[in-house]
Amino acid sequence: MTRITVIGSGFGALTAIRKLRAADRELVIDVIAPRPELVYYPSTIWIPTGLREPEDVVVNLEGFFGRMDVNYHQASATGLKDGGRTVLTDAGEVTNDGLIIASGGRFIKKLPGIEHAITPCEGVEAAVKIRDRVAEMQGGTIAFGFAGNPKEPAAMRGGPVFEFMFGIEQHLRSRGDRDRFKLIFFTPAPKPGNRLGPKAVDGLLREMKRRDIETHLGHKLKGFEADKITTEGGEFGVDLIVFMPGMTGNAWFDNTDLPRSDGGLLKANAQCQVEGQDKVYVAGDSGSFPGPDWLPKQAHMADLQAEAAVKNLLGEFRGETPGATFKPELICIVDTKTSGILVKRTEKNNVMLPSTPVFHWAKRAFEWWYLRPYR
Repeated sequence: MTRITVIGSGFGALTAIRKLRAADRELVIDVIAPRPELVYYPSTIWIPTGLREPEDVVVNLEGFFGRMDVNYHQASATGLKDGGRTVLTDAGEVTNDGLIIASGGRFIKKLPGIEHAITPCEGVEAAVKIRDRVAEMQGGTIAFGFAGNPKEPAAMRGGPVFEFMFGIEQHLRSRGDRDRFKLIFFTPAPKPGNRLGPKAVDGLLREMKRRDIETHLGHKLKGFEADKITTEGGEFGVDLIVFMPGMTGNAWFDNTDLPRSDGGLLKANAQCQVEGQDKVYVAGDSGSFPGPDWLPKQAHMADLQAEAAVKNLLGEFRGETPGATFKPELICIVDTKTSGILVKRTEKNNVMLPSTPVFHWAKRAFEWWYLRPYR
């Protein structure tokens, strides 16, 4: 009986589980994750403004695992051996005939003083911390920014920072004290949101100007202090820093023989197979994939990569050569709490539709639709 292990419980991992089970009811599926839950990160942007509570964005997966008839191992991966056929965890070993790694990425926390910043996509706790800090502030300066991995241009997640920023700006307006706050957006990139496409860059800058959000762009970051951000282009005072650093691979990758990109992610081919490995695949933030330089790190792409990984892995068991690939595609709604900006980018076109309440409600509807299979 074929046994497949999936590491992770995020978007790519859960899509892999669904596709595996739909393809073969007889497969033995082992799932390794620290907790049996999905954190729906796209909705954490609404926690600081009260549109969502922490419990709204965390889905218990015990029921889903039961319906999918998987063996859940509550553990953290610590390494691999036997060419990937054995996963080492802090709760024992799990063997497999095929492996899909979808354990996410890790934020680079090397910038001096980064402990003074809150990294919003680190989890629900971070979003709650932002909410509580904003709630207690009666005025001051809030800085929002992001940076990348210089050795891995694709290993960054800047989109949510715009959403936290626009949402909090709108929230302050609804509180009636927006005039007591200075909001600053900063990034080492001279064109913020460039990965979303040229149209998006212009649109985001216009939106910031319209909302009286200052910018500090194109200067390498030197460090943070509790009340100050220092860059090569100068420094400015702050009362709260919301900052998304670049990403790299999980620490447990060091205890494997898997090939790594310069940026520390698992090196994959267009079929989502870890290069040179037998029946070892990767999806989502854990991997470094071929494609355009704007290839996004987002849930939609993780889903597409997981689907390709499942097709190719199951095909290998049938003696087929892996051939399924994923479509490089970026789709997102940059939410502002009451409206949203739709951005889509493919290799052939780039579309940006201006802010409208319709897109805000579309994002909320998509949340309900996406989470249905897991609740």
